[in-house]
Amino acid sequence: MGLAHADVTQMKSSVNREETPNKIQENLILPYFFSTETMGFNLGVGGMLKGWHQDQMTIGATAFKGDVSHGFWAGVFNYRINDSERWYLSANGLLAYFPDQRAYTGARQPVAPGDVTPGSNESNNEQYLEADGDSNWVDMKLEYALPFGATKDSGIVDYQLKNGMLVSAPSGGKEWNPLTSGAMVATMRYFSRFQSFEFESQQLSGDMSAVEFGLLYDNTDFGTNPSFGSRQYVSYTTSSPWGDKEYDWDLWQFSASKFFSFGESEYAHQRVLALNLWTAYSPSWDLLKTPNGSTVITDAAPYNEGATLGGFKRMKGYDFYRFHDKAAIYATAEYRHTLKYNPIEDVQWLKFLKLDWFQLVAFAEAGRVAPEYDFGTLTDDIKFDYGVGLRAMLAGLVVRTDLAISNEGTNMWVMVDHPF
Repeated sequence: MGLAHADVTQMKSSVNREETPNKIQENLILPYFFSTETMGFNLGVGGMLKGWHQDQMTIGATAFKGDVSHGFWAGVFNYRINDSERWYLSANGLLAYFPDQRAYTGARQPVAPGDVTPGSNESNNEQYLEADGDSNWVDMKLEYALPFGATKDSGIVDYQLKNGMLVSAPSGGKEWNPLTSGAMVATMRYFSRFQSFEFESQQLSGDMSAVEFGLLYDNTDFGTNPSFGSRQYVSYTTSSPWGDKEYDWDLWQFSASKFFSFGESEYAHQRVLALNLWTAYSPSWDLLKTPNGSTVITDAAPYNEGATLGGFKRMKGYDFYRFHDKAAIYATAEYRHTLKYNPIEDVQWLKFLKLDWFQLVAFAEAGRVAPEYDFGTLTDDIKFDYGVGLRAMLAGLVVRTDLAISNEGTNMWVMVDHPF
């Protein structure tokens, strides 16, 4: 199970609910629990404050505790720097300790002749390192809303909602033209991870840091819960000059999403088909042969970054970072059915949730990692999974629970925002 935010970069927006008119500020406190094979039973509580100080800004925090595991996450998102129109700063981080952390990697050790590289498409799910340890990270990004399209006059798009449905003008989607429709956001991101694996005989480190430069074009009608339009994101990531000098790696990524609306029905506010294609390639990744015939991977992104699949965002039926290699391709389709029926609408003691709708979701995913960017290789022996989800809009934010099934097991994920 994981709790996380989905997208690296998002269009800057504020939401005004008709149910709380002229009240941009929204807050939410939500207790939760989860149980996994490795972490056992955990209790937690999370909170969110939206629209405080600045209309588009969000502050969030959560803490959880189990028998061995414990963690605390906090973040500030979309703070407009010095009240500027277009510059935004976000920062969040996690301090946590987990039992039986699992990494599908060989820890950069040589692979003997005839053996399969851990984490590769041909590997099995028994090839991993596992130990208790810390998993701490920090993620900061600076963003700039470009001055055209929906953000021509202001860096923020204002949305008006009724029952969680958009009633103001859409921000894009009727034409594909960044100069007149949708919003573009440029981003520079720095992120570091400080991870340890505490074996009886030694302690391994998974520390890393990197810098990402990206450009988002969001040409959907409503960035938080799109019903039509498209979204594209391209980025380049490189190991940071302040990180481990032994490993110098880089990565290109591209993501494209398309949304088709089937309109309203007797029981649904919206019926939407959502499609996403993502691909990644690491030019620095190299495979070297040693004199004894074994192979060593050099200048590769860490197993939990780069061209990787598995986890709450892509290939949800597989464990976190189950697959990783020089290149990757991924495609998914979701059907999102937003119900008119809200069973807690008139339940007074649950009003604090500010729950506008429930959404039923069915999805299927396909993906593949490979040691080269070759279309024939990337479309051979593809991995698949499928699943269902229950999503809800709480105080203008989408919260989701997804259940995914693959040939390696079943996973349940709880997080904020759609996966794309």
